[in-house]
Amino acid sequence: MALKIILNNKEETIEKERLTVAELLQIKNFIFKMLVVKVNETLVKKQDYDSTVILPGDKVTVLHLMSGG
Repeated sequence: MALKIILNNKEETIEKERLTVAELLQIKNFIFKMLVVKVNETLVKKQDYDSTVILPGDKVTVLHLMSGG
């Protein structure tokens, strides 16, 4: 069974029944060190990536933080 979500405003189908934020980042190859992740507009802390489950229809936003001056 596949999981349908909205990832960065695009519909995505992930071939898993259960998905955590950490698994999504690995599957979609988000490897940048400084990321901001929101699930349904709620900020997910890095230490919660392994325990935060993404459900069908969830809206997930992954942003790369850039710093500079």
